[in-house]
Amino acid sequence: MVEPTKTLLVPHLGGIDVGHRLSTPLIDLAKPTLVLFNPFTTTADYYLPQFEDEALTDALNLVAIEPLGHGITRLKKTESFTYWDSAIMSLQLLDALGIDKVFVSGTSQGGWIATRMALLAPERVKGIIPIGSSMDSESPKSRELGCWDGPEACSGLVGIAGDPEPAHDFQPGDAYCDFLMKIGYGAAVLPEMREFWASSLKKNYNGDEGKKRICMAAVSLAERDGLRGRLPYIRCPVLWLQGTDDVVFSVRQAEEDMRLFTNSVEAKLVICEEGVHFLGSTHGETIRRELLEFVSKWSKGRKSVL
Repeated sequence: MVEPTKTLLVPHLGGIDVGHRLSTPLIDLAKPTLVLFNPFTTTADYYLPQFEDEALTDALNLVAIEPLGHGITRLKKTESFTYWDSAIMSLQLLDALGIDKVFVSGTSQGGWIATRMALLAPERVKGIIPIGSSMDSESPKSRELGCWDGPEACSGLVGIAGDPEPAHDFQPGDAYCDFLMKIGYGAAVLPEMREFWASSLKKNYNGDEGKKRICMAAVSLAERDGLRGRLPYIRCPVLWLQGTDDVVFSVRQAEEDMRLFTNSVEAKLVICEEGVHFLGSTHGETIRRELLEFVSKWSKGRKSVL
């Protein structure tokens, strides 16, 4: 039985109830721990297939963390946040759970948070696994390399972010759900999958409070800082999985970013033919195999060059 998503209070930004799911009620400190971050406007439920995979849960503690603006994570005192805040919040959650060293993975925006965690706490992050991600900002250069136009894609939500009028009847419409399914799953989306996320989006981003969270999440995405100049400061091993049919971030972008991990003890790029943005839907077996090999290699006696 998969554990439910719960919250735990951490002090960052005046207090955050952090939504998270554990693969077991009690963390087994004898096993490596893998932190997982879900993609934009999804929840920890994105990783249900991993939590139901005994090969993964037997080998690893899984901790799915819902970033700021997502799932049941809630700020107490402010509306504004960045991906750096999600990284700091997550490190504080690990403190509260009694977990020290971790591997960190995430799809799309999850890769940005994973990398920020490694920059902020290099002594704690043993390896990062970006999936379908990018280390750049939403720059013109990224679009030249075949990536999407993030600011344009987020312009509708960004445009209403500062509207002071309460929006008590707000819900993401079917058009937004169809957009998320198209860029995330492409032709791999199943009717039941589309229905699941349509219900999740409407429930999670409901009313004025929901509008504020989804809009700030869009602002955070569209206006985030790039990490390319910081990548030489990453010294832990890096495993990157990128699909050739990803319509958001390209293989060319991943290849350019990977060349900047110049001081990582190892930097490996796995290109998945016909893989979509939400890569687990087309290449779940590849991800599982690569994850287990990577964590096994770097959790046993292999140390970074810190």
